[in-house]
Amino acid sequence: MAHFDTEYQRLEASYSDSPPGEANLLMHVPEGAKSQWHHIENLDLFFQRISFNIPCLLCSKNGFTCMLLGEFFELVQLLFVVGFTVFLANCVDYDILFANKFVNHTDSSKVTLPDAFLPVNVCSARIQDNNAFVIFVLIISGVFWLHRLVKFIYNVCCYWEIRSFYINALKMNMSELPYATWQEVQARIVEIQKEHQICIHKKELTELDIYHRILRFKNYMVAMVNKSLLPVRFRLPVFGDCVFYTRGLKYNFELIFFWGPGSLFENEWSLKPEYKRGGNRLELADRLASRILWIGIANLLLCPVILVWQILYAFFSYTEVIKREPGSLGARCWSLYGRCYLRHFNELDHELMSRLSKGYKAASKYMNCFLSPLLTVVAKNVAFFAGSLLAVLIALTIYDEDVLAVEHVLSSVTLLGVCITVCRSFIPDKHMVFCPEQLLRVILAHIHYMPDHWQGNAHRYETRDQFSQLFQYKAVFILEELLSPVVTPIILIFCLRRKSLEIIDFFRNFTVEVIGVGDTCSFAQMDIRQHGHPAWMSEGKTEASIYQQAEDGKTELSLMHFAITNPQWQPPQETTHFISQLKERVHREATGFPEEAHLCPSTLASVHFGRDSYLANHAAAGVSDGASALRSLSPISSSLTDARTVSSGSSAWEGQLTSLILSEYASTEMSIHALYMHELHKQQSRGELSRHTWHRQESDESSDSLPEEVRSQPNPHSRNFPRSHTFPTTVASPSAIPTSASGGSSHQRYSGPTTGGKVVRSARVPMGGWAEDGQAASRHHDPVPEESSEDEMPPQIQKVNSLCV
Repeated sequence: MAHFDTEYQRLEASYSDSPPGEANLLMHVPEGAKSQWHHIENLDLFFQRISFNIPCLLCSKNGFTCMLLGEFFELVQLLFVVGFTVFLANCVDYDILFANKFVNHTDSSKVTLPDAFLPVNVCSARIQDNNAFVIFVLIISGVFWLHRLVKFIYNVCCYWEIRSFYINALKMNMSELPYATWQEVQARIVEIQKEHQICIHKKELTELDIYHRILRFKNYMVAMVNKSLLPVRFRLPVFGDCVFYTRGLKYNFELIFFWGPGSLFENEWSLKPEYKRGGNRLELADRLASRILWIGIANLLLCPVILVWQILYAFFSYTEVIKREPGSLGARCWSLYGRCYLRHFNELDHELMSRLSKGYKAASKYMNCFLSPLLTVVAKNVAFFAGSLLAVLIALTIYDEDVLAVEHVLSSVTLLGVCITVCRSFIPDKHMVFCPEQLLRVILAHIHYMPDHWQGNAHRYETRDQFSQLFQYKAVFILEELLSPVVTPIILIFCLRRKSLEIIDFFRNFTVEVIGVGDTCSFAQMDIRQHGHPAWMSEGKTEASIYQQAEDGKTELSLMHFAITNPQWQPPQETTHFISQLKERVHREATGFPEEAHLCPSTLASVHFGRDSYLANHAAAGVSDGASALRSLSPISSSLTDARTVSSGSSAWEGQLTSLILSEYASTEMSIHALYMHELHKQQSRGELSRHTWHRQESDESSDSLPEEVRSQPNPHSRNFPRSHTFPTTVASPSAIPTSASGGSSHQRYSGPTTGGKVVRSARVPMGGWAEDGQAASRHHDPVPEESSEDEMPPQIQKVNSLCV
């Protein structure tokens, strides 16, 4: 592994989430005054249980019973899958079942199913004598089942504690829960902090404190995907660019980083002290690489057992579904990578799934626009021939039911029905209108994130293929999960291990300590000054270097989403100014007032919702474009805060209706702001003649793809750096890059040398900072040995020409 030294310091929190004077506050309560909920030791886990069970609790007054039954039947399913598989493999006489061997009955009765079952002693003897692998699988499964049983008993106690917390602390009866929202539950948690002091390190809790504790590790995962640190994108010889991110791989990532033995965190809320210092980063990187190697070897050894389990579980889970609905495998779902890529910082699971579910219909329509005409012709003819054969067999069966007794007739009927259903999935609706740009705009209104080069190229198959990485076939999802036990060890050993130094630098540079919360990802602070991007309305407000900037407008969009979802949250002054300024600009364009000078012609005039009925119903009846939708909603915008503070009504039904209306309005408001920010970002990118944008990807192109101005720069050190996921070489005016930091910023930024109006940044050290031409020699005295790895190759840089000023 190549070793690098950087002068980057750990980023400190840009603001304290505590009231003034509470920096070192420790609340003391006399023993007699302590309540049951005073000083909950593991507040992270407690809040996670509350938030993760919200969807089940809010769907029925028997929510706790549903959760217990769900976990109980998971135990039963595990026993059933293992036991039933062993029984089928060792305790069934298939010669009798297939009528290859006759059974001697004293009477003339037919052969029954129990006749094919072997006696118990014969069955146990076959298990013990003939198959040692079966015994090994049974032992492993038994240990795992006992572990799940202990966990089930523990969760029962935890669920009872949560139930008691809702009733006694939050004063919410079980009959009220189905009509409550997460925001109402959260508001009550903030209120009881004053009475019960569930957190003794702060006098008051905020909404952001609660989200930080619930999503501490998930925010890190979202940030690592955003910075392209996790090895989930690959280029294969035949398939091209692919994404592989499964539940097994995600589990191993979390095991290595957060909670496994020897992980980077010493507990739920604190990063180990040695990972906060940069002096021993090389030693820590070697230690992490060694740990990744051993975990990869463990995955390799357990691969046969896990693979057998995955195959059996998939067989028992999906066989009946495929038989009942053969077209279900042709349906699509949001991939695990898509959920992580599209997730905002500080967004709960049920909030994310609600948002993505609203975009499912438009996403399905968009993908259906790309059905191949050739495949359609073939599918129509195959369906015709299969339907003809099926019609004849059905007619013969109706005429004489003995036809079903003929060998393979019933199987043929089943297979022909499946074939017809699959073929129909490739035949488009004859009334469908091809409008990919409008559909992609509707999708963007819900998912909020989209690469720049997709806009205007929605009709291209390249865009469709890249979107399919976020919105994949259900069959592809199942296949990836089946392959996960084999592929996961390879990724850990050969891909993740070489990124150990970048990972160490990432956790050191992007971890901040928040009073009363602990160590959190600095990106989750949603601080525009430290992690904003100048191309996303943060120009002049951010001091972040390219290494510190969140990509794709993640910081700005996450901030707006959190502010709209939690209207009672009181952000710092700088953040409040950004939010109010953006809302004012959106409202100004919605109501038709002239905008300030620097924008190109009306931003929202080019934002079209299309005629998607679902989104149109959110805004106003008959709305066909974004401008009219905004105008219809703008009168409500001024009274949004008042509307959200209205009581839930005199009845539970009125409260539920009010919550539903406010939730839908918040979703529509965020969709409008997301569309506006993307349109403004596109105009700003066109307006800056000196800016270059690049497509972030797992690149293995050679340096031939670099622009001429990059290749012409003499930089003997840059060729030795491993490939960076965001390999920018900008030719910009000095004003495009901040040159001074405010006194409150403790991190050190680097600006490249300015020569002739050009600023050239060479490749950065892996997640540890940028190395400039003038500083590379002083930082790295020893030459870096080259590695025969595709990671050394620079990514592709695409130049974007400006269209307006």
